Amino acid sequence: MSRLNRFEQEVEEEIQEEIEIEQIQTSDENEFEVDFLECEKRHVFLLLMFVGGFYGAFTYSIRGGVFCNAQTANFVMLAMSFGTGNWQKGLYYFVPISAYLLGTIVSEALPNPIKKHHLFRWDTILIGIEIAAVLFLGFLPESTPFQITQITINVITSMQYNTFRQARGIPMATTFCTNHVRQLGIHIVKAYKHRKDQSVRSRALLHLGMLAIFALGGMISAYLCTVFQGKAIWFTLLPLGFIFIQLVYADLYKEKEVFDRIPKGH
Repeated sequence: MSRLNRFEQEVEEEIQEEIEIEQIQTSDENEFEVDFLECEKRHVFLLLMFVGGFYGAFTYSIRGGVFCNAQTANFVMLAMSFGTGNWQKGLYYFVPISAYLLGTIVSEALPNPIKKHHLFRWDTILIGIEIAAVLFLGFLPESTPFQITQITINVITSMQYNTFRQARGIPMATTFCTNHVRQLGIHIVKAYKHRKDQSVRSRALLHLGMLAIFALGGMISAYLCTVFQGKAIWFTLLPLGFIFIQLVYADLYKEKEVFDRIPKGH
């Protein structure tokens, strides 16, 4: 065998070795199909976005005419109240702001201690808490002060927003629309500049889908509130229950081997 032929054979063997190593690594990565955890799946975020839209319309329609999913409006109202000398009204806005802050603190502090028990992840427990909160709110008489519902939704939407951060590696909010509108605009321009890049178009459609599902949740909420009043919120038990069952199954069986894996964005 000539020196050239021997060199070519050695190169081929090295290439074959590298291919085999890559195949083994790929096999290991896909063994549990957990490149993304169940809590990072896009359908989970779409369902939570629907719930977020439902909450927004629910509190605005029949629980005081306010949006509890985010706090920008409360800061504006606080500033306006102080600016016009209405100190008592302005001080009240510290209540929903503090409730939202509490939800963030709780959802940031609890995941690691809970995970050490190796039973359920924090995201699973949060959905369970959200289901319990929705049941509680549905049982409240119509004469109950609106603030109870508002503060409860302040807390759970804060925890939801802070816990579910990325859908398959893409940053996502599940309780309000502002960032989705921004991202949609960005990716429309990118799609125009890079017409052959299918991934850019997919990102734009994903954010458009999030906006559409949020609006759908709001539309259904507004209608159901006219029919069922406060008990309309129980409709969210359908998507929340579906998510909860999937997350429980993932924690106990599907993702048991990778329980310590941290969702992206945390």
